[in-house]
Amino acid sequence: MGTVLADMRHVPWHELRHAHGSASQVPGMLSRIAWGDSESAEDALSDLGRWIGAMTVFDSTVATVPFLWELAAVRTVKDRVGVLGLLRTILSHGHAHHPEWTRDAHRAVLAGRATAERLTGDGDPSVRRSAQELLAALDTHVCGSCPPTRGLPAGPDRTGKAGRAPLTPGAPVATDAVQPL
Repeated sequence: MGTVLADMRHVPWHELRHAHGSASQVPGMLSRIAWGDSESAEDALSDLGRWIGAMTVFDSTVATVPFLWELAAVRTVKDRVGVLGLLRTILSHGHAHHPEWTRDAHRAVLAGRATAERLTGDGDPSVRRSAQELLAALDTHVCGSCPPTRGLPAGPDRTGKAGRAPLTPGAPVATDAVQPL
């Protein structure tokens, strides 16, 4: 599990924002979700949801989504159902003043489709059900900020900045390289 979340150090979290200010605390929350006990992980996931996905998305949301996909794929993460639920929540929210954050956050969620498909075969029935619900949301996603995803230029990278990794449905992303299932 040592490689899980290893790329967090490459993200300029202090330059990104969430609902309550600087996103510099996001790595700590992701770490608690990854390695904390059930209560700590649940609290961290709840806080993270309020910061990056509750009712609106932020530039930190874009940078966080690949790590959420990574956590959803790791069996030892205590609340994978909650992680998948947060991804579904992010897909359903936007930001009125920053449609590029909405588009990039949604594209990052869509990019994890291969992970969601793998999770529909997970040994945990709750994870399977949550993955199926997320796939249904991916299949029906339409919003004013998201142009059709096929054939788009490269999307945001893990830093939340545009232009590096293509984020199209089914396209492999770094998080799909983690295959602990």
